[in-house]
Amino acid sequence: MTAPFSDVILKRMMSLHPKIIDLTLDRVWRLLDALGNPQDALPPVIHIAGTNGKGSTLAMIRAGIEGAGARAHAYTSPHLVRFHERICLAGALISEPDLTMVLDECETANAGAPITYFEITTCAALLAMSRVPADYTLLEVGLGGRLDATNVITRPALTIITPVSMDHEGYLGNTLEEIAAEKAGILKRGVPCVVGPQQDTALEVIETAARRIGSPLLAHGQHWHAGTERDRLVYHDETGLCDLPLPNLPGAHQIENAGAAIAALRHLGFDETALEAAVSRARWPARMQRLRTGPLVGAAPEAEIWLDGGHNPAAGAALARHQPACPPAPRI
Repeated sequence: MTAPFSDVILKRMMSLHPKIIDLTLDRVWRLLDALGNPQDALPPVIHIAGTNGKGSTLAMIRAGIEGAGARAHAYTSPHLVRFHERICLAGALISEPDLTMVLDECETANAGAPITYFEITTCAALLAMSRVPADYTLLEVGLGGRLDATNVITRPALTIITPVSMDHEGYLGNTLEEIAAEKAGILKRGVPCVVGPQQDTALEVIETAARRIGSPLLAHGQHWHAGTERDRLVYHDETGLCDLPLPNLPGAHQIENAGAAIAALRHLGFDETALEAAVSRARWPARMQRLRTGPLVGAAPEAEIWLDGGHNPAAGAALARHQPACPPAPRI
């Protein structure tokens, strides 16, 4: 079978820079300028940073927006099977012809200059999303925040920082404070930021950065709270209380992610219909996902097979906390 042409272009893009990760925004700004600055033509942007929970929070916000009858673009990384999964245009994965077109345009505009794979493909995503009508754009940070290729939106509608913990120390710093400072780099003057549950030292860094640039915070434990009561999710903030179903994404940590998603949706003016959709309709493959069909299930019918992934101790701890809640059975 012949590989999709987008795969051919993506393979070439892997060789444009000697490093997989090289944090700076200079190359991104250069290419975006050559493309006509598509980042300035996006629907209102919700920019999400953090160590864990970014993808789940984004998935819930997207489900809420779509549950209210609106449309959202979404950019996430990495992908599971096909690169197309990273770019959602108004509710649908980018098509092969559209992906090939924007990749080709970015490759041509870049003209062989050094640029990392993530940087040039992020530019392609922004270009694609700028051409399709939608009501919101959901951007997930790839790594860090301050120098991440997604941090090119000068005036987002909202920013979000999910829980911060130790990760990517070789790029972000060797202390929680240094890493939190990098995540807080997505804050923008006058733009509110929803802050998920944080360790005290991380929260202090985020609060200091917010005061310095004038970014209002909507922080967990101060401005909003989320918990469980009688198998329901109970959320409350200064505007009132919401009694909602538990998140359909499994794991106790999804209560916190749901709280951040609800805080974001309420700030944007969505009603309870959207909030219920956020917690009941979100899809985030390979995050505590049980496989129920397929060759792996057939090969081990006596076992439960679950998919999940993480790259830091906090992710492992969340997985460990969830295991006692699973029914007794052999698990893979």
